[in-house]
Amino acid sequence: MSVITANARDSGVVTWRNLMNVRRQPDLLLGATLQPIMFVLLFSFVFANSIGDDPAAYREFLMGGIFAQTVAFNSAYTTIGMAADLEKGVIDRFRSLPMARAAVLVGRTAADLAVSAIGLLVMSLCGLLVGWRIRGSFLDAVTGYLLLLLFSFAMSWIGAFIGLISGSVQVAQSAGFIWMFPVSFISSAFVSASSMPGPLKAFAEWNPITAIADAARDLFGNTARTGVLGRSDAWPVQHAALYALISCAVILLIFAPLAVSKYRKVASK
Repeated sequence: MSVITANARDSGVVTWRNLMNVRRQPDLLLGATLQPIMFVLLFSFVFANSIGDDPAAYREFLMGGIFAQTVAFNSAYTTIGMAADLEKGVIDRFRSLPMARAAVLVGRTAADLAVSAIGLLVMSLCGLLVGWRIRGSFLDAVTGYLLLLLFSFAMSWIGAFIGLISGSVQVAQSAGFIWMFPVSFISSAFVSASSMPGPLKAFAEWNPITAIADAARDLFGNTARTGVLGRSDAWPVQHAALYALISCAVILLIFAPLAVSKYRKVASK
């Protein structure tokens, strides 16, 4: 059996193990689905009349941002999962087995990718209920969902690295979520980056979450944006899909090796 085949087999086993944990602890899945539903309903019916001139247009604008924010926030569940395995000694058990070490990380990120896919499905149904529609082609819509899942996979490697350096589940719960709030809200997830002042505008324009949200809106055909929902002239905003792909690639190139390196150090103790 080749090394690649063995690694794929081991990764598949660990992925299935993590998915079974979700089935035994459904609250993990509820956390990944209920929060975005709350955001959709809150912003659609509480803030929509105060942001922009057309509440219906804002609801379509909102969904791309909710998609991007949710798949980014799901990295926190990777953080908590890795920290829990460390704390419970599961990593030590894996280390004693004749299996590829990278399989633990790949299995964790792959399982959380499946959870993100379920979350996107639930959010899409919720969006349809509040008036959101996919107005682009079928192929563009599929590309939009694939881009969101790619971003989710990239962010999960950040979560895996943070989980490995956290040391405990309690620390991981704070470390996994706290940095995501300013990063996700200083973006075009809920309002246009062009409406922000000075340094916040520059940060939001180059924020990968802005690129993912804008690219999703483009691919889903939700492009009716005027006034406070209008786009700035910054390069990453005008080339959202390209910048989103670049951002995903950079995140993977940086954090996948960091997570693997940290896992080797942890597993060798």
